Amino acid sequence: MTKYIPLEKTGTIILEEFFEPYGVSVYDVSNATTIPSWELEAIIYGDKQISAENDLLLTKYFGLSQGYFLRMQDLYYMRLAKQRLRAKLKNIIPIFDPLKKVAVL
Repeated sequence: MTKYIPLEKTGTIILEEFFEPYGVSVYDVSNATTIPSWELEAIIYGDKQISAENDLLLTKYFGLSQGYFLRMQDLYYMRLAKQRLRAKLKNIIPIFDPLKKVAVL
């Protein structure tokens, strides 16, 4: 059985890579972005996903490209799905072989 390194949730990364280094609190970010503090806490603790609206507000505040946090969140869920579906994915034969540039029928 393959062992995987535990993945960090998006909220944990936001806390460790943005809040802590910049020295800002949930209260500070809430006031600056208008995202309710309870909602930011729910994101940080992994109880809530980032919405498009929250991504826009947070990326503006931290000076990042729009969609940054949504892409991070999507990558997290994609990696989880890949771990769960590993055996199924291995058994699927693609309809198209990109190396031969022909359909595999």
